[in-house]
Amino acid sequence: MSDSTDVTDATDPAPAADERLRYRLLSGPDDRAFCERVSAALADGYRLWGGPAVTFNGERVIVAQAVVLDGPATAAVVPA
Repeated sequence: MSDSTDVTDATDPAPAADERLRYRLLSGPDDRAFCERVSAALADGYRLWGGPAVTFNGERVIVAQAVVLDGPATAAVVPA
């Protein structure tokens, strides 16, 4: 018998185009990779929602940015 567990990792790529969430909160260290993730979301049709949040965890600066996807109310809702 195989033991398989479906676990979604925070490092998973963005959902497929037909499964995109209407709201996403991107977060991580304030570095080029984070900026690339935000830029990719913008290129994918998302827009910024509010300003960024910034904190310091004792070692480095951590940032978060909400993005929203405009479109029909039928956008995918993925249960937690």
